[in-house]
Amino acid sequence: MPASHLPPSPSLQNLRKQAKALLRAVRAGDPKALTAVDEFLPGLPSKPLSLAAAQLVVARSYGFPSWRRLREYLQTVAQYARSPHRYAAGGLADEFLRLACLTYGVAEGQDDVGRHAQARQLLLEHPDLARANIYTAAVVGNPVAVAEFLATDRRLANGDGGPYRWPPLLYLAYSRVDSDDPARSALDTARLLLDRGADPNAGFLSDGEPPPCTALAGALGGGRDPVNQPRHRHGLALARQLLRAGADANDAFALANVGGNTDDDAYLELLFEFGLGARAKGPWRDRLGAVVPSPVRLVQDQLLIAAHLGLADRLALLLQHCAGLGIDVDAVGVGPGRGYLRGRTACELAVLGGHADAERVLTAAGARPPRLDAIERFAAACLRADRNLATELLAEDPTLVRRSASHHLPWRAAIMDRPDAIRLMAAVGFDINANEHGTPLHVAAYAGNLAAVKALIGAGADPTARAGNFTKPGDPTASVPDPTPSGFARYRGHRRIADYLADLTSTA
Repeated sequence: MPASHLPPSPSLQNLRKQAKALLRAVRAGDPKALTAVDEFLPGLPSKPLSLAAAQLVVARSYGFPSWRRLREYLQTVAQYARSPHRYAAGGLADEFLRLACLTYGVAEGQDDVGRHAQARQLLLEHPDLARANIYTAAVVGNPVAVAEFLATDRRLANGDGGPYRWPPLLYLAYSRVDSDDPARSALDTARLLLDRGADPNAGFLSDGEPPPCTALAGALGGGRDPVNQPRHRHGLALARQLLRAGADANDAFALANVGGNTDDDAYLELLFEFGLGARAKGPWRDRLGAVVPSPVRLVQDQLLIAAHLGLADRLALLLQHCAGLGIDVDAVGVGPGRGYLRGRTACELAVLGGHADAERVLTAAGARPPRLDAIERFAAACLRADRNLATELLAEDPTLVRRSASHHLPWRAAIMDRPDAIRLMAAVGFDINANEHGTPLHVAAYAGNLAAVKALIGAGADPTARAGNFTKPGDPTASVPDPTPSGFARYRGHRRIADYLADLTSTA
């Protein structure tokens, strides 16, 4: 079991209990316990298992070479764990900081564009908040006030404070309080903090879980939910400042934050400029060990994700660097992490997604054509809207629609905005009103894909369907107040789609 499978904010006491429970189970002859010992302590002499040996089994089961290394990891987690989506109520300054910053949390502290508007209104009503403390000064980009605070106490550059127990640089990077006031400048404020010793790799472990949420990740946001988790106004320029000051370009959370910016590769070019994929260790990898993906693994995952999304231009950019980094274009995705990458090559993901342009880019780079089974060939044909091949395969095996359910084809066609694929799927018998925490229409509306929305409505999708609540941490749909497709569109700022669906509902 890899280390990322540890529970949030893992407890050494609980892990000790696990080791003692394992020891008792082994002494009782429990087959599962004996198998675990054989797996993680092969060749152990046949003698009574000691508590130290049981602890070693537990440590290795979580991906650590020793109990000591596991203990050290837990100490690091305790030092850097924060839960900004479960904040403690404070005074007016803390409330302003809470409203002004992204948290990438769920439910009670969920990011919402309305919170940032509330923060701006609060600042308008209480302008003294811009210099209430170094954290509020950093959030609004007030270099004069920040300089005054640092002149009093230089240690404040890295001092944790505010409702989230962050240093000033994190509040600045995660702030989404824009201002046209010429006296305010996020870039000047960041430069001042960095010049006075602020850590460019400042970050925290959300609920004690990797990867770390860094200042660089805050600067390079905007790919997950561009409306409610928007980009920093000066994102690329701020990221360049951080990187020049020593921020590690091999930042898993930064890549995850911007990976959804499917029409913008500037961030990726910037990260490559500053060493993305390089083998040098960064501070977070030093602290957390193999729990943090290696630089090469980060680039390989980006290749697989770009293939999965069908981003031909991004694939070409990544392939320019792969050979120099020793990345095999036919390498397969590994776990843990995104399950859809596991065991797949980039070319296989491109073909399965019906991404012809991406497939051509990979093939030109020497990727091997994948060998697909009948279900996979059928899935690829449906997503490409290849009616002839889909019909031919169905004639050979009429169960393919049912057996391809795990590929979630209508949802994928909706998210990729493929109206022809949607019409084909409806014609061959897919249930386009299937509701798995949302129908394909919810997905299309949430993504802002009007062509897919209209194709689904034309095929009989129900605009009044209600989605169940999402509970996945970080999923912005967790707090959508209106669970209909129209509500999903309105939450994401897709007003044209929201109005179109609302009109259908009102006339139904």
